Amino acid sequence: MSNRTLSLDDTLYQYLLDHSLRESSLLRKLRKITAQQEMSRMQIAPEQGQFMALLVELIGARQIIEIGTFTGYSALCMAQAMPDHGRLVCCDTSEEWTDIARTFWHEAGIEHRIQLHIAPALETLERLLGESESNRFDMAFIDADKTNYLNYYERCLQLLRPNGLILFDNTLWGGAVANPEDQDADTQALRELNDRLHTDERVNISLVPIGDGLTLARKC
Repeated sequence: MSNRTLSLDDTLYQYLLDHSLRESSLLRKLRKITAQQEMSRMQIAPEQGQFMALLVELIGARQIIEIGTFTGYSALCMAQAMPDHGRLVCCDTSEEWTDIARTFWHEAGIEHRIQLHIAPALETLERLLGESESNRFDMAFIDADKTNYLNYYERCLQLLRPNGLILFDNTLWGGAVANPEDQDADTQALRELNDRLHTDERVNISLVPIGDGLTLARKC
């Protein structure tokens, strides 16, 4: 028994996967193709994708924003968990990576739920705010350039409805956030985000040790 979160060795992690993960053959295929990409480390863990899909179902999310789509694994997890009339706004700057995503969205039959914007995410968020989309979205997933996390947060907070949920990926950053000797820009940006969220009374939070750290922030 333990009164703190367990650390997972390879054996226990495999047990977790064997007794929790319900990854479809399509998701598994996408993950294998992504593993061949130069930036494959940006792929979220499959158990995190399943957890995010469950959150979509739990809050009944119909309108979602994703910042940082890569090859589309997280988008596919969330879009499949949405109702057929749902809308997932995906923000990315890479045609190459999102072309892979589009192929799998089409194969899954959910591409009509996804609006992909190839542009800097801040531009897309500002446009949504300018189009009176404030307080309309149920959920946001932020998994892009870390130095803009706080900027993405402030805009997503405006776009989310009360009780909406923002998910921040990589908030443990391989443990670097707790290492004072690590002072690179991404690590410092994540520390600043974590410090801000911890004291921000506009949200209720929980930092979940899944994947590389996933922080959930519910808009009050």
